[in-house]
Amino acid sequence: MKLEIITPDKKLYEGSVKSAVFPGNEGSFGVLDNHAPMIATLKAGKVELTDELNNKLDFEVKGGVVEVLKNNVIVLAE
Repeated sequence: MKLEIITPDKKLYEGSVKSAVFPGNEGSFGVLDNHAPMIATLKAGKVELTDELNNKLDFEVKGGVVEVLKNNVIVLAE
């Protein structure tokens, strides 16, 4: 699935990932290929990604919103 992490200052990440784990306001949650459409708010914490080559990446966010739709994930982060 394609994932983008965007902040007001710059684009932190853009690429294909196998999985992503987000720090949701109501608890952390994971997203895999073909996930159901959703919009969720994020609290401060780490966004953890596993890319197509099984590399682990993480990004600190202070909050934000994530949208999952048709294997496209967009994170608008603070």
